[in-house]
Amino acid sequence: MSSTGVQRNDGRVENRVENYTKFWKKDPTKEQETDNDKRLDSYTEVVNGYYDGATELYEYGWSQSFHFSRFYKGEAFLASLARHEHYLASQMTLRPGMRVLDVGCGVGGPAREIAQFTDCQIIGLNNNDFQIQRARKYTKKAGLEDQVTFVKGDFMKLSEQFGEGYFDAVYAIEATVHTPSWEGVYGEIFKVLKPGGIFGVYEWCMTDTWDPSIPEHKAIAHQIELGNGIPEMRPLRQAREALKTVGFQIEHEEDLAARPDPVPWYYPLEGDIRKAQTLWDYITVWRMSWSGQLVSHNAIRVMEFFGLVPKGTHDVGESLKVAADSLVRSGQQKLFTPMYLVVSRKPSN
Repeated sequence: MSSTGVQRNDGRVENRVENYTKFWKKDPTKEQETDNDKRLDSYTEVVNGYYDGATELYEYGWSQSFHFSRFYKGEAFLASLARHEHYLASQMTLRPGMRVLDVGCGVGGPAREIAQFTDCQIIGLNNNDFQIQRARKYTKKAGLEDQVTFVKGDFMKLSEQFGEGYFDAVYAIEATVHTPSWEGVYGEIFKVLKPGGIFGVYEWCMTDTWDPSIPEHKAIAHQIELGNGIPEMRPLRQAREALKTVGFQIEHEEDLAARPDPVPWYYPLEGDIRKAQTLWDYITVWRMSWSGQLVSHNAIRVMEFFGLVPKGTHDVGESLKVAADSLVRSGQQKLFTPMYLVVSRKPSN
């Protein structure tokens, strides 16, 4: 049960999707510090309202892995997503039999892929009932129920749920940006890791080029927040300092978005089918084009009218259009990265 309404059979909560956009002012110049504080205080409602409405749209337009990735020339979209997950697992040196926590697992796409890639045991943590139901369904279909399981929980209360020193490794893929503070979530991850345990993260950050005193920069961050269910966007250097503050030893860090790739990470969001790498990718990229968005958003409006999706889903879909535009622009200007990779270790003593 949520403060915003009654829980449906599929795990979503009535009115939560509809209330999502009310956490922001559409005009970023009218945003006050109190608006930011309200989102941070209500981060659970903000994130759940977003994912109640956006999850099916993500699966339709993207895949079951809700993250970005680098692209090789000629590489299929789904292959790129899998390689991005494999790269994180290999950087963390995940091995068979390790007990691993996926913080913010979505519908479990990365957990299933990494489990098969490494033969480790993965627990996926999520605070969204709708996504957990879908994650379990897909995992059962893949025959991985004995290797990948899912639990509901709060990022900021991991040690209460699992106890200290429970996991060999923890990873988070574009998820911990949804928390009210990096120190808080990284500190909880530090606690649940065994001494010597490893933590790998792909973090969403504004780069150090971003300057909030510049109105255009501030507006882009605001649009990223609104379009992606994020209480507050923060600069990369804060993530690095937060890891050190809670006690992690950084072993490797790199902004993968800063690599000079001929195909940029944001290309699917541009809706330019000329950049599609494979035949199937034309469909994925078309869905993000103006005509693809016109078709999908009109379809959502009709489904919402007939009660097939929750009220507010169309508005969340509109916020995804804002997200796509802001992510492309911030990516082109190197103001934002969805793939600041950091691999850190908890000291052994």
